[in-house]
Amino acid sequence: MEVAPGFPTVVPVRDSKAPGGPVLLVSRAAWAAFTSALH
Repeated sequence: MEVAPGFPTVVPVRDSKAPGGPVLLVSRAAWAAFTSALH
């Protein structure tokens, strides 16, 4: 999984093994909740 920095309102996420595939756009709030749950 890769994320792209530099987007103010969303976090683009893609499969690092298939970089030409689709990108999932996640809101910053949802991304923060997701990463907090991982800790």
